[in-house]
Amino acid sequence: MPALAIADALRAEGAAVEFLGGERAEAELVPAAGYPIHPLRVAGIDRRNPLRAARAVALAARATARARRVLREIGADAVVGGGGYVAGPVGLAALSLRLPLVLTEADSHLGVANRLLAGRARRVFLAFPLPGRDGDRYRVVGRPIPAGTVDADRAAARARFGIAPDERCLLVFGGSLGARTINEATIDAFGAAAPCAILHACGRRDHEALAAQLAALGSPPHYRLHPYIAPFSDALAAADLAVARSGGSVFEVAAAGLPSILVPYPHATADHQTLNARHIAAGGAAVVVADAELDGPRLAREVGALLADPGRLRAMGRAAAELARPDAAAVVAREVVELARERAR
Repeated sequence: MPALAIADALRAEGAAVEFLGGERAEAELVPAAGYPIHPLRVAGIDRRNPLRAARAVALAARATARARRVLREIGADAVVGGGGYVAGPVGLAALSLRLPLVLTEADSHLGVANRLLAGRARRVFLAFPLPGRDGDRYRVVGRPIPAGTVDADRAAARARFGIAPDERCLLVFGGSLGARTINEATIDAFGAAAPCAILHACGRRDHEALAAQLAALGSPPHYRLHPYIAPFSDALAAADLAVARSGGSVFEVAAAGLPSILVPYPHATADHQTLNARHIAAGGAAVVVADAELDGPRLAREVGALLADPGRLRAMGRAAAELARPDAAAVVAREVVELARERAR
């Protein structure tokens, strides 16, 4: 999603944009957004399994060769890496062709691909300040977010979900697959009754099972369960409080001016979701609950305490807006366009 936000900003600057990507979410999201995508076969390096690691290295070598061919064919003037497995081979291909390489990092630590490439990139855009990553090469701009996140129409969004103008709304989400701990705690806490409307984007994996649980409870009218919500800016605009994981989406929540209860995914690489959550909490915009401590009663207490204190909610919302960096995509796009023009000159 940050890469798509940058692509939209690049297109607004007059650039043509094409993607090189793997077989994960980008294979569906990129074409749906109107951009060509050139598929690459890649895999993560499993340090515990030498055979799988060797296979991953072989795939990366082939992906680098294919990326070189594609970059030549499309006449690329600059390359933006968004992290992840694909970014490594494409970044290497860009460097071998002497194309300007710009990296973006959406989390509170550099992933493997970005660590390997950072020393030779022209610019590295960071979502969070990182120790030892300073100087002219690095810039902290926040996480690029989709256009429309800040100025989405609240009244229209609430009408879409059937939420009354004066009704309070709790938004719960956990990514495209969902977050099982959050999903189960939310049904337990608010399936039968709730102090507000519940707008729950549960992910495709758990949707059928959660829908069955709600049906057994009589399909309560206060509970709106969706596998996925698009555009997600509508969900953010409709809500008064969010419960979520603390990946890069914390910047979308912040840009919408939403207070939040963040539940970091405990198995994230380098525990970066905990670091993300602490950054938002330190700014006064979130409450952090460890995944192992979350259940229905705990979630009900945390949500109830915040909803019972409108002054605190307003203060957290203001803090969230102050932490937001809604111009991140535009900043990255302008830099990339300038580097491409320098190369042309």
